[in-house]
Amino acid sequence: MTRKKRSAVNKSKKDMSMRLISLVVLLAIVIVAGVVYGGDAAIDLLGDMLGVDLSTLREEVSGPSSGNQQPLTGGQESSGSGSFYTLYFTEPSLYDSNTTSGGIEKHLIDLINSAQSSVNLAVFEFNLQNVADALISAHQRGVHVRIVYDNEHTEDDPQMAQMIKAGIPATPDNRGAYMHNKFFVFDNQLVWTGSWNVSVNDTFRNNNNAIVIRSTKLAENYTTEFEEMFNGQFGPTSPVGTPNPIFTLDGVRIENYFSPEDTPMTALNQVVSEARTSIHFMAFSFTEESLGQAMLDRAKAGVEVVGIFEQRGANTEYSRCPPMLSAGLDVRLDGNPRTFHHKVIIIDGAVVATGSFNFSGNAVTSNDENMLIIHDATLAAQYEAEFQKRMAEAVKPVGGECKSS
Repeated sequence: MTRKKRSAVNKSKKDMSMRLISLVVLLAIVIVAGVVYGGDAAIDLLGDMLGVDLSTLREEVSGPSSGNQQPLTGGQESSGSGSFYTLYFTEPSLYDSNTTSGGIEKHLIDLINSAQSSVNLAVFEFNLQNVADALISAHQRGVHVRIVYDNEHTEDDPQMAQMIKAGIPATPDNRGAYMHNKFFVFDNQLVWTGSWNVSVNDTFRNNNNAIVIRSTKLAENYTTEFEEMFNGQFGPTSPVGTPNPIFTLDGVRIENYFSPEDTPMTALNQVVSEARTSIHFMAFSFTEESLGQAMLDRAKAGVEVVGIFEQRGANTEYSRCPPMLSAGLDVRLDGNPRTFHHKVIIIDGAVVATGSFNFSGNAVTSNDENMLIIHDATLAAQYEAEFQKRMAEAVKPVGGECKSS
């Protein structure tokens, strides 16, 4: 009886040792696959060995594959991702007038909650309580949170005062011109930027876009700009010195400009003048004559120029809508009863210009702004899908003027 028990114990120990060896071998194989083929391959291999589907884990690790993006249709909030970016668009039709949480800001909150060392933010408007709470919590757990903000557009809401009271260092832009940026830098590794303000209206009522880019070089650019403003250097007093104005990320050319010091309109005019097949744009404010003329010139050369203007400023003296309409271009007025807040140009279906930068004189000369020009057809296709979605809602001008009635 004792011999049988001892034999069973020995067999159990032997089985446990074999399982331990198998586990070590399996782990080694997965690590090698991760090094050689990347994290996705390692996760797939582990799933095959375990006989389970780990695609959900893969998306948690690296984001959904851009190759599996579905066409964007009305009635859903859209997003997409690529090798180095994640992209979000607001969808006002999803929300009623009482909604104050649950939009694209939840993705920003996830990034704040995941921050390990630092969060630097430059914001024009800020009245989302859940984002303020997340930043205060990050500060309280030891993350170095700092803020630059436009005082004129945050003073009517309590959230900025709450964050400052909680001990978060903050520098206001007290000028008459705007600190119009809307960007976050996380752990010196990742940048969130676009047209989206941290506000109820911009999240649930207005059309906007936000892009998250994983790049230490881009993070260095935005951190440098942040430090200048945090130290009181706004607008024309901001020094020239973007560390990586043009660089390549995963084979993609990225241009990064800050206004006014980097003269982004010069770069924008240049890339527009190089268009060969199409220029599609979405504009909250479009009064810059040089950009309008560059588009008209390309239209005369046979390039398709189509655009959507925010209705409220479309028929004014300085708007570029009337001359484009007079030239026979397909320009339309946005269909959102609230605000069409995009500042996007898509060129030849392969290049995208986006950011906080309006196509206006103030953006060129006095406001603090940022702009990206990204040369990537996959990313451009996702902005193009948003453009086509908004074109379906837009209305054609009537009576030869840039107005809907």
